[in-house]
Amino acid sequence: MARRHGWSGNTPTSDEEAITRILDAADAIIAERGSAMRIADVARSLGVTRQTVYRYFPGTEALLLATVMRSGDGFLEQLAKHVGDETDPVTAVVEGLAFAIENLSKDDRIVYMLSKRSRGEIGPSLASDTALAFSRSMLHRYNVDWEANGFDEDALGELSEFLLRILYSYLVDSDPPNRGGDSLRAFLARWVGPAVIYPRFAGAMESVTKVAVPQRARRRSAS
Repeated sequence: MARRHGWSGNTPTSDEEAITRILDAADAIIAERGSAMRIADVARSLGVTRQTVYRYFPGTEALLLATVMRSGDGFLEQLAKHVGDETDPVTAVVEGLAFAIENLSKDDRIVYMLSKRSRGEIGPSLASDTALAFSRSMLHRYNVDWEANGFDEDALGELSEFLLRILYSYLVDSDPPNRGGDSLRAFLARWVGPAVIYPRFAGAMESVTKVAVPQRARRRSAS
């Protein structure tokens, strides 16, 4: 049950409602001021104390991350619809990454979460469970048979991290190259594409190597 203090006379009936109202207030402040949001601002807009907000979110970073992940669900649906029924892994990954770069760069919350704070504080780790889960969710929304393309869950996790780091570089770079649309997709296909086909390539090379080694050499190696 939500704590019954403040709330400008309109107390939430549950913790879930309290969390939703806190996130809504945070979204409104971010929309108005960008990344310059504080717990005190959220508390003031809701008519509660900072301690009330802290009961649900231990700090500004946790609150920002919650707003990002809440909006992330909607973004992932947009992403899946945009990529559609594409089954080729390279095409799906390149188009999805380009779409993410073009759209998430407009979201002040995400840019703020991935950037250094103005006070010199460091943003959340790209290798955090939450960030990696977001990136992996992007891949799982595609209509791609990852196993058939050589990806087990460990490999898919590595690809998720790789793509997240590329996305990060675009989101935090205030002066990126003048590249977008078809140019961006061609650039990503040229350099990200080989990473996507690597598991199949590595598996094929391993098979070729086994066949190419003479029977006598294999026996000598075994002995």
